[in-house]
Amino acid sequence: MLYAPDPSAGYALGIDVGRSWLRVAVANLDGEVVARADVRNRARSSGAMAELVVATAHQVVANSEVAPAAVVHAVVGTPGIYDEQRRRVRYAMHLPGWGRAGLFDRMREELGVPLEVHNDANLAALGEYTYGVGAGSRLFAYILIGTGLGMGVVSEGRLFTGAHGGAGEIGFLPWPGRQKPETLEDAVSGVAVVEAARRFGMSGQQLTAKAVFDAARQGNAAAIKAVELEGERIAHTVAAAAAVLDPDLVVLGGGVGHSVDLLLRPVRENLRALTPLRPKIVPSALGEDAVLLGAVATALGTARDLVFERHSAS
Repeated sequence: MLYAPDPSAGYALGIDVGRSWLRVAVANLDGEVVARADVRNRARSSGAMAELVVATAHQVVANSEVAPAAVVHAVVGTPGIYDEQRRRVRYAMHLPGWGRAGLFDRMREELGVPLEVHNDANLAALGEYTYGVGAGSRLFAYILIGTGLGMGVVSEGRLFTGAHGGAGEIGFLPWPGRQKPETLEDAVSGVAVVEAARRFGMSGQQLTAKAVFDAARQGNAAAIKAVELEGERIAHTVAAAAAVLDPDLVVLGGGVGHSVDLLLRPVRENLRALTPLRPKIVPSALGEDAVLLGAVATALGTARDLVFERHSAS
């Protein structure tokens, strides 16, 4: 006889906390998302952001018509590194106050669900491995390019996080700036794309990386130069990852990664000039959902075990 678990025997909660958006989803044990919400992150303080996370999660669970007690585990993805001993996030530069001690303890208590905290790029890599183009890869790197810069590494289906959780924090690599030393994040993130476009003569008070890429598609000379420069700098990022990790696949994701249609050619051309180590480079299949789906997949791994233990003991 064949047996299959009841997908409604328990549920998992995935949360993606970003500078601009908060995404929350509830999934059953089969991994089917039964409810989700994407809300603008307009919080002006870490406390307000924590309240937004809790309120949105409660609303998503209510909308799913799942009993709150049936949600057995939750995972939140966030920029930075979670310090288990101090129970706080470090290096979340773009979320002011987010490293405050006790913040996640408060969210755990108000959610009423066991809550794990993981780096967003790591979860994006797991999401891409579970649901996207990373499936079957022996070792692949997911490079998250957006407000910041990060990398998640999946080897044989498992995350590689290093001794202290900092593996993949490539944004901290030094980069020779035009006027002073910078980091790789300063050179590659979405802000760098906008700064390069302005330097090449593009104007506009509310200029964004998306606007630069859109303008490049329409033939704007300044935007095209900025995109070419971004491709060159991403190639340096891939070259560094290739030398250290030897991945068979590199996935480009995040807000800037959404414009891979413009970036792949300059990335590949520059990579050929930089190194003989040239992994396959592809765009993320999950787009902006990569972190959220990685959080769901990670939460489900624990939720299934918890549900099985409960039913085995009864």
